[in-house]
Amino acid sequence: MVFKKVFSRPRLLKCFLNALLPLAAPIESLEYLPVELVPDLPELKHSVVDVRCADRTGRQFIVEMQMFWTTGFKSRVLFNAAKAYVR
Repeated sequence: MVFKKVFSRPRLLKCFLNALLPLAAPIESLEYLPVELVPDLPELKHSVVDVRCADRTGRQFIVEMQMFWTTGFKSRVLFNAAKAYVR
């Protein structure tokens, strides 16, 4: 994925996200996630995310790069957020 190639250096990505996102507390740490978060139960859907971040207050969130708008975007965001919360 182009996003990971361009921002393969965590320090650069952290600076970019802190400058771009309106966060109350800056990002302290981030980790690149595997291509897929495979569910524990095989019959559940897989989700694709890019980066998991944590800010200074300990709040965690995921960053997913989108190339274009899709009709299922809102549903996917809710699904990915719920899956990240459970994990």
